[in-house]
Amino acid sequence: MKKVTGIGGIFFKCKDTAVTKAWYEKHLGLPVDDYGCTFWQADSVALDKKASQQWSPFKKDSNYFEPGEQEFMINYRVHDLHGLINELRENDVEIAGDIQEFDYGKFGWIIDCDGRKVELWEPINEHLFEK
Repeated sequence: MKKVTGIGGIFFKCKDTAVTKAWYEKHLGLPVDDYGCTFWQADSVALDKKASQQWSPFKKDSNYFEPGEQEFMINYRVHDLHGLINELRENDVEIAGDIQEFDYGKFGWIIDCDGRKVELWEPINEHLFEK
């Protein structure tokens, strides 16, 4: 039986691809190329090195993506969320709300150059995969 094994990519429309790629490279450090950015991960990962990717449908009337008006939101894993948010604030990137901390990680939100709300996540993976 064929099945999905993970998220292979995220594709979205924007006003100006060059401007959007440059903004993400400058502010979030994405190593962009002609196609965008590729995040390489091994197909087989040791249990102590697991990372997660979440697929979560939201109700149509959810306000979680506000103030953005997009139909989706991208969540990026980051290191040192507090430091990154401070740096983004210093570079006049719009910060959407306060950092929130949970037992599975810290979350922060920004508005990108196209007006999309973007979620930043500093994961705490220690107990994420225990059942």
